[in-house]
Amino acid sequence: MPEDSLKSLTKVVSILDAFSTSRRSLSLAEISAATGFPRSTAHRLAASMRHVGLLDQDNHRDRYRLGLKLFERGNTMLANMDLHRAALPFVDALSRVTGHQAHLAVFDGQQVIFIHRVSADSGSPLTLIEAAPVHCTSVGKAILAFQPAAKIDSIVARGLERLTDTTITDGRKFKSEMKAVRGRGYAVTEGEHHPGVRCIGAPIHDRSGGVVAGLSISSPMRRLKKDQVAELAKIVMHHARLVAAKL
Repeated sequence: MPEDSLKSLTKVVSILDAFSTSRRSLSLAEISAATGFPRSTAHRLAASMRHVGLLDQDNHRDRYRLGLKLFERGNTMLANMDLHRAALPFVDALSRVTGHQAHLAVFDGQQVIFIHRVSADSGSPLTLIEAAPVHCTSVGKAILAFQPAAKIDSIVARGLERLTDTTITDGRKFKSEMKAVRGRGYAVTEGEHHPGVRCIGAPIHDRSGGVVAGLSISSPMRRLKKDQVAELAKIVMHHARLVAAKL
């Protein structure tokens, strides 16, 4: 690939990465600030991305959102993902057995990507692609704990963003948490990503022992009580092992 084309592609990805579940729409100035691109460059790239469906603009044309083309491509990716097909019945079963919302997620090397969710209330499955920080989600911590030490170091060095009052932001404390997760085989978050929500996550090991995916359950703390964590964790780990065996 020519160097100029590679640079342009990298810039397009930088703009896509500027969006998140908490930043669902961005103005041109916000895109420029998030990427570090001059406003003229951001405008040119955003216009091209809108033309091919990667971005949409609202009616007032002053804010951008991710385009439907990404949703289409995401669904195609999921349909071809062995993990997604193999794990679906176990994610559904995990929600039914525990009575809590269940999630399937993968690790892209920087953040955790939720690719399937089952509602605890309706039992309805929801296929989605949603990114979240790896350091403050239970499934993210469960996956990251089994990565090489260099990867954990790089996540810590990048900075552990504080999302709530209970988010672990101290690098030494976080590495100690990673050691504890490896020891017990599951991770817990106490409102670290969303206030008042408790989550339990477990890694899905592949045949070589590596971990790139995981399962989790979550509920408000008033429903998922602290004294239930140990028993529920066994159920989450069991279903994660079932997915691994299926794969």
